[in-house]
Amino acid sequence: MNGSRYLTEKRLAIQAEARRFAMEEVLPLADELDPQRADIPRSFLDRVGEQGYFGITVPRDVGGMGLGVFEYCLISEELARAWMSVASIIARAQGMGAQIGDEERRRELLARSARGQWIGAAALSEPNAGSDLANVHCRAELDGDEWVVTGDKRWCGNALAADFINLLARVRDPEPGEPRSAGLATFVIVKDRGEFPAGLTGEPIDKVGYFGMTTWNLRFDGLRVPDGHRLGNTRPVGVTANQGAEQSAFRATQAGLNVARVHTAARAVGLARGALEDSLAYAQERVQFERPIATFQAIRFKLADMATKIEAARALYYQVAQAMDDGESVEREAAMAKLFASEMAVDVTGEAMQVHGGNGYTTERRVERYWRDARLTTIFEGTSEIQRRTISDRLLGRAK
Repeated sequence: MNGSRYLTEKRLAIQAEARRFAMEEVLPLADELDPQRADIPRSFLDRVGEQGYFGITVPRDVGGMGLGVFEYCLISEELARAWMSVASIIARAQGMGAQIGDEERRRELLARSARGQWIGAAALSEPNAGSDLANVHCRAELDGDEWVVTGDKRWCGNALAADFINLLARVRDPEPGEPRSAGLATFVIVKDRGEFPAGLTGEPIDKVGYFGMTTWNLRFDGLRVPDGHRLGNTRPVGVTANQGAEQSAFRATQAGLNVARVHTAARAVGLARGALEDSLAYAQERVQFERPIATFQAIRFKLADMATKIEAARALYYQVAQAMDDGESVEREAAMAKLFASEMAVDVTGEAMQVHGGNGYTTERRVERYWRDARLTTIFEGTSEIQRRTISDRLLGRAK
């Protein structure tokens, strides 16, 4: 089937080129750098930029591909099949950090984003604010025409190498009767690649996997941000400018997470597909009891189950991505796609390890990379538990 309902001739061509790029260029790089825990080099990011993948969803009139969430996910699945880190780094562009009021500056940043010359990082989570983003405590206080930022952030991938950092910070405490998300704002911190600006320090987090991008703990200690770098200054009728920016900041973060969750579903499918394809090849090469293990029913049925689960997860994310592009509200469905695909990827990559036996539990085979990275998909962009909460709240109403 392969999603024939959704795969137009144009989309098939986009998929084919992404698959060629992933298998011919991304996969060899992953095989070389992932064992070294090395970051994706700037020279290769330039290659990704030449492919247009940093600007998949950026409008064509500023140099982007002008495509939708569906194509973004379609390409990401192919990239993740080779190395999830490359499928992830493209999310740090796509017009991120360009939502400012000045139209000329906005268009300039969108164009740079599309070329891969405006790649960012997102400083959302904190030591005590992960799934519960309304609990953000990192503060920004206005001092003249600048904001002074103080506090800690955690899990900020690509922070040092980035051209900018999108920061979610608290500018005031909620008033009685307001939601806990009141008083939050988003800022863009412009910086030089490979350096932290004055007032910001960081230390890398030693992860189990997801190499290619260093992830950071950040400490803000008097970092100054121009007032013009506060994002989301539009507001609904009837609320103050500050209240409008605050509501916009939290809602924009939530809306971005919906896209990120479908994107994660696509990445999870790519990881699982890599594990399946490697397992199919291995099962036909590996000989035990004088015949390939692919001839044993236990292995054949295992591979059949793996393929079925991948197909089901792909069908779900295709449906949700298309609904997003059609303008439908899909918060529940995005959570479903992320939950199902990420849990599936953990299951399928674990089964792939079993097919490979002892050889799978070495760094000699790629399957251990897929296994390590798949485990993360159930955690980032909202844990499986948060997805279940979102889904159940939409089915039953929010629990008191």
